[in-house]
Amino acid sequence: MNNNEQPLYRIQFMNNGKNYQLYVRELNQSAIFGFIEVGDFVFDSQSSLLVDPSEEKLKTEFNGVTRSYIPMHAVIRIDSVLTQGSARISELGNNVMTFPYFPDRKG
Repeated sequence: MNNNEQPLYRIQFMNNGKNYQLYVRELNQSAIFGFIEVGDFVFDSQSSLLVDPSEEKLKTEFNGVTRSYIPMHAVIRIDSVLTQGSARISELGNNVMTFPYFPDRKG
């Protein structure tokens, strides 16, 4: 990576029962206790005949958003990456659950 380039981060987090994967250039611990602050969202800008509906949904959801605050307990993984992939929303699957997890409680 060139020293003039900002780092690129891939962040995966849980939101409304889905796995969100976004690419951002800014990632910080928030001044709001218990949150991660992300900004400078990066979406695939290549013009293509194939449109990924998941990425388009994310573009629409984060349109006009300059900063987003994600609860730490919702974060699944953060990676510093060299190349950008596709932002996407996918199903969580059965092996991911929120913390704290109380299997005996309902609701």
